[in-house]
Amino acid sequence: MANTAQAKKRVRQAEQARQRNMALRTRVRTEYKKVLKAIATGSVEQAKAAYQGAQPIIDGMVNKGILAKNTAARRKSTLVKRIKALSVAA
Repeated sequence: MANTAQAKKRVRQAEQARQRNMALRTRVRTEYKKVLKAIATGSVEQAKAAYQGAQPIIDGMVNKGILAKNTAARRKSTLVKRIKALSVAA
């Protein structure tokens, strides 16, 4: 348990950061799933629109330190590959 005022403040700050990071991570997952759901429906236009919404959010999380740069690149690449495969199949 924190004994000094400084330590107590750091505990409060750490909890605020944890809550914020958790919310941002959840937002990324939600946007990613929206794209996957659009791909699953088979609609190329819906999938592209969902990707256009998710891409800046994924990039923003890299700047905030929520996602590593390569992780974001891998996720975006995977989504683009699936959308392209869907458009070729259609």
